[in-house]
Amino acid sequence: MRALIVDDEARVRKAVHLLVDWERHGIQEVAEAGSGDEAIELIRHNKPGLVITDMLMDSGNGLELMAWISEFAGSVKFIVVSGHNDFEFVRSTVRHGGIDYILKPIDAEAINAAVAKAVTEWRAEERERADQQQQNIQLNEIRPVYGEKLLSSLIDDANTAESSLRRLRADQVIPEQANRVRLLLLQVDSGDALLLQRFGKDSELLHFSVINICNEFLLPDRRGIAFKYWGAPGEIILMLWNNHEAVAELIEKINQGLLRTLQRRMHFGVAAAGALPQSLPSQYAEANAAIRHRNLLHSGSYLHTLPTAEPHNGGETGNASCLRFVDVQEDWKMAVLSGGNEQRIAAAAQKWIDGLSHGGIVTPEMLEQWRSEALSFREQLLRETLGDDAGAVLAALVQDDRQHRAPNTNGYSFSLFAWRDWAVDLMSRMSQAISGRQAKEKRAIRDIIKYIEQHYTSELSLQDIAGRFFVSREYISRKFKQEFGINFSDYLSKYRIDKAKLLMLNPNLKISQIAEMVGIHDVKYFSKVFKKQEGVSPKEYRHKLSS
Repeated sequence: MRALIVDDEARVRKAVHLLVDWERHGIQEVAEAGSGDEAIELIRHNKPGLVITDMLMDSGNGLELMAWISEFAGSVKFIVVSGHNDFEFVRSTVRHGGIDYILKPIDAEAINAAVAKAVTEWRAEERERADQQQQNIQLNEIRPVYGEKLLSSLIDDANTAESSLRRLRADQVIPEQANRVRLLLLQVDSGDALLLQRFGKDSELLHFSVINICNEFLLPDRRGIAFKYWGAPGEIILMLWNNHEAVAELIEKINQGLLRTLQRRMHFGVAAAGALPQSLPSQYAEANAAIRHRNLLHSGSYLHTLPTAEPHNGGETGNASCLRFVDVQEDWKMAVLSGGNEQRIAAAAQKWIDGLSHGGIVTPEMLEQWRSEALSFREQLLRETLGDDAGAVLAALVQDDRQHRAPNTNGYSFSLFAWRDWAVDLMSRMSQAISGRQAKEKRAIRDIIKYIEQHYTSELSLQDIAGRFFVSREYISRKFKQEFGINFSDYLSKYRIDKAKLLMLNPNLKISQIAEMVGIHDVKYFSKVFKKQEGVSPKEYRHKLSS
């Protein structure tokens, strides 16, 4: 806090300096002025919080100074130190908000008490001013958000639309005479990494800039308003209530502004005009559908409306309905299961792209559907080829999708080649994942077979093998069925009997010894298993060998 001592006598200014305990009052800087006029200049530049002034001075007296402070520097607290016990002087001090009127000679206790009171009041008012300023800042931050929510509620909430409209009219956001409106929908490309980079990857800041550019063409002549739509991320709504018929010209002007500032043009879905606010929900649906059904092969068009017939009911996009994912699904499957054959994968992806372009129209809605069907195909094929292991592989691929995103369907531009590359990448990653897991499984089965060959003479059970190789019993059974057409127990029995047949070539070994040597300790059970496999008993088999 700063203070200013005003008196035309230097000795009085020095006395005040010595009598006031500035440090105790938290006053760090004390200036001096020899007249009221000089004091006014210092107050303008140094902005002190406290002024201690004489009443009668040669150039600019205390009355004039008090009046000036009261009118132009209302936050300044002042104390009058005077040699005149004049009631009119005292009354003027009180009228202008003075803290105290102290007579000379100055009493140290009196002036310090007055300074303490002045400092306390100044600091209390300073806190109030700071709080009010913060509230104003917060209000300025909240007001646009509040307006966006009210404008969005005109579309989203039919129950509150009328009350929201009344508030918006009261705040002069929407003119009283605006009874009809036309809604335009602008979708910002969330995948435009280069543009986002310019805004520090802050999409909110990007949207704010786009809205400001749009409003430069709407607000000056009260033509309408652009705002962030709270119902969906990345969408900006333009409402036109003045001359809303000249939409094409307006969109061209806005895109010229966007091109100059952001080096981008953007797409607008346009609905037919209707009553305010009743028609806004249906207008939004119509503008949204126009964006989703726009033909991405027509890159030079930025104004999009729905054709008379809905595309999915025989309209424009019906020409491309001849191409379905099922038409290329078998090619994709064979390419994925080709063991990573790059040419086959590229051919399958190109066949899809050729089919899309042949129809003459590609819409964001079509691409969304194809992407969804492709991902469903991936999950189905993984489960078909990997069984219980499909879940873990699919989870890894989904995690990897973050680094291999499909092109944005709501982008400013469209490239069939980008979608072809995405299809190639999707199939390649699937093929690698399936081949890698199958190779791993084959190694695991080979290790199990090798272990059986080395320990078949011991007691072996499915549970023992599963525990040793950290897999489930069901996994081993399924893999033996897939690889050999028989279960684990039958494979082990067959291997033991094949070994027994070789041992029977030695006439000096008894059947019971041979059974023990191949890991079957019950000779009756050995004979039963042997006969089941060979069709004859061990004795009959040996007899055939010797005859």
